[in-house]
Amino acid sequence: MRDLSIDVPGGRLHAVDHAEPGDPPIILLHAGIADLRAWDDLAPLLAGRGYRVVRYDRRGYGLSTTEDVEYSNRADVLAVLDHIGARQAVLVGNSQGGQIALDTAIEAPDRVAAVVGVAAGLGGFEGTLTAEEERLFETMETLEEADPADPVAIADIDVRVWVDGPGQHDDRVSARIREAVRSMDEPLYRPGRVTGRPIPLSPPARDRVADLRCPVLAVAGELDVSEVVQTAHHLEANALNARALVWPDVAHMIGMEVPERLADAITEFVERIPRWS
Repeated sequence: MRDLSIDVPGGRLHAVDHAEPGDPPIILLHAGIADLRAWDDLAPLLAGRGYRVVRYDRRGYGLSTTEDVEYSNRADVLAVLDHIGARQAVLVGNSQGGQIALDTAIEAPDRVAAVVGVAAGLGGFEGTLTAEEERLFETMETLEEADPADPVAIADIDVRVWVDGPGQHDDRVSARIREAVRSMDEPLYRPGRVTGRPIPLSPPARDRVADLRCPVLAVAGELDVSEVVQTAHHLEANALNARALVWPDVAHMIGMEVPERLADAITEFVERIPRWS
């Protein structure tokens, strides 16, 4: 395992490279409330099964930096592939990271061997929320728009929604996982953070699902926000080669909750596609 520093226009990405350069590469893309540490448990499992696992902090997260510039998250993914000398990679993305993985597969289909969306978003897709979820999102929006923002309060509701799951008890997952997410999420709302200005995929992925040429596995949990499960089923119904895998006992941070189970699902999925490099 070694640290990488990858220059991108107007920024620098911090990455961690697992396993050997000759192994098929898998890129892990973290959620919007986390950084690459969210993959601490999953990455070694995949690396131990013969894959070259690379995870990185997106701009403005963890140890990655950016200037206040416009940039493409899809181009940053390709910059990571170029840096490690990979022609193609399997992209595994959680939440917002899943959206970026799907966007990249649409924009650069020759570079993506497959996508595993882990509670993934789909750009432009809007599902149906329950009344309780709508109230939670209204509270989240109010907290995030406050001036000044309260990082502790925002992290608290993010953990309640995205780690515990809407309406779930705060002891459903371990205190270790809850505090790990809190420690990654809270700094995102402190004053002075520079995030840059991501350029969205246009038209959005919602209107281009048929352009997904690679195999897609959409993993979701029934304890998550309703829209996430709906997204997985939407991909299965509308993409050319997609399958939804919905587990009844997990919420949003699946790679932290059940890393072994997720590693098994990823391994079974990618073993069916032609070897990539």
